[in-house]
Amino acid sequence: MKRLKERLTVTVDPVLIQAGNDAVATGRAESLSSWVNLALAERAAKERRLKAMAEAVASYEEMFGAISAEELSAQARADRRDAIVVRGMPRPPARTSRRRGVA
Repeated sequence: MKRLKERLTVTVDPVLIQAGNDAVATGRAESLSSWVNLALAERAAKERRLKAMAEAVASYEEMFGAISAEELSAQARADRRDAIVVRGMPRPPARTSRRRGVA
């Protein structure tokens, strides 16, 4: 019969152990083991997404050439311009001010 889980011994920061124990105490996790298992699963999923994104960028650059710093800056500006604020107020435009007594 195949074991579904394996035992693991790790060293963890005390603040993270406390966070896991708090999750168990408040019913957000069944056990510290299940909380850690979920964290590892989420990290593995994140690593898969990052790898897929890196492969997509490499494929794009292979077809169309390297993405330049200027292109990244232009896209960042366009993203900020086109963003929809869903919470809070948009920032007012930056003001330039002069110090008193300085011409």
